[in-house]
Amino acid sequence: MRRRAPVVSLIAVLLLVITACATDDSGGSTTEAPGTTGPSTTGAPGTTEAPSTTAGGPSGEPIVVGGTLALTGGLGPTGVIHQIAGQLFVDRLNASTGLLGQPVEWNLVDDASDGARIAELYEQLISQDQVDLIIGPYATPNILAAMPVAERHGYVLPQHTSVLAPAMTYACQFPGWSIGPEPNVFIPNQLADALDSLGGSVSTVGLVTNEGGSTSFVSYGPADNDEVQATDTILPERGYEIVADISYPIGNTEWGSVATELQDADPDIVVINGLGLEANGLIEAMDQLGFDPPMVFALFPAPGAVLSLGDLTDGVLSVSIFEPNESILAEMDPEAREITEEFSARVEEAGLPYTAFETQAAASWNTWEILTQGVEGAGSLDQQAICDYLHENGADLTFSGHVDFDPEVNNFWPTTQVLKQVQGGDWVVVWPEDSAASPLQGPAG
Repeated sequence: MRRRAPVVSLIAVLLLVITACATDDSGGSTTEAPGTTGPSTTGAPGTTEAPSTTAGGPSGEPIVVGGTLALTGGLGPTGVIHQIAGQLFVDRLNASTGLLGQPVEWNLVDDASDGARIAELYEQLISQDQVDLIIGPYATPNILAAMPVAERHGYVLPQHTSVLAPAMTYACQFPGWSIGPEPNVFIPNQLADALDSLGGSVSTVGLVTNEGGSTSFVSYGPADNDEVQATDTILPERGYEIVADISYPIGNTEWGSVATELQDADPDIVVINGLGLEANGLIEAMDQLGFDPPMVFALFPAPGAVLSLGDLTDGVLSVSIFEPNESILAEMDPEAREITEEFSARVEEAGLPYTAFETQAAASWNTWEILTQGVEGAGSLDQQAICDYLHENGADLTFSGHVDFDPEVNNFWPTTQVLKQVQGGDWVVVWPEDSAASPLQGPAG
């Protein structure tokens, strides 16, 4: 019988993810991007003063984009990546022609990883601050909380990171990161394709799943529908026996019992469908037991944190939509290299541990491009015109190519997701083979 997360409201479960992660009880506070007229973000990582206008540059009243990010609290280490990428985009935009010939200001609010406040903060941005445009927050639960506010006010909602396509039902939300309309089907099949290439050296799986939101959906599908396939049914159909199937609660920090159960099952690969630092916690717990599984796959880890474990995480696999590997950059427009290098310089200046312009930054860049191309294409700030333009024309994204938005599949475009692996202390793309910067390393390294 299939394992299932408890049958509760999907959105309620997702909101609990953020509530459990929040560690800052100060609440959201406005932290507008430098160069705006609101409270200052002096000292915020990656920020610079907005460029002054010059002849031929943007002029007139600024166009204000409102949004929140988790800059503090449990999701802060990832939220700040979106802040730096977004501020770089705005700075480059203002140094060029602006938006509709006008400068752009980013009214950015720190939601402190507190999902319970997201709706309130977006309501404030739209109703009180009267921003011209909005952009989504970080993480699926927060995006789901912001979406009804955007829909009620008729605002277009470009969003960075929700991969839970079935729940993103608002016709004018536009994803900057897509694993297609069925991530629960695509992800395990892509992983199985990669494992198939290893000639039978991997046959048994230990499946470990965060019970909340998109991670549980990828492992088990929707809680109320056993007919929808996901990792727990697809991998066995592909010939991979699941010898351990372990779920853990949202906010879990105790990994000893999970590691012990995995050690007893002794799988060839441990598949960790979790978030953030959870993969680190489990990998360290397995190491303390002296259990070194031949392979590990981590779904949505903090990429820098994984690298921080050194040799312990050599060979770990994960998902990505972009990695700045040299062979990949060499085939792209020179502007892509310029963006990645400028981003890395800002991250290094901010003192953050991982400077690469990878999946999170690419998703953020995609989302800003979707927003600005929609506005320019519509030729106005009319929300419905922006939405209609994107449905009719799609967007041309620097790091994901041309994408189309079909409301029938909640605007989730055919995925560009690849698999990456830690090799020699860095993340490199290894699958599919025609996109790889390096060959996939199997259990023998």
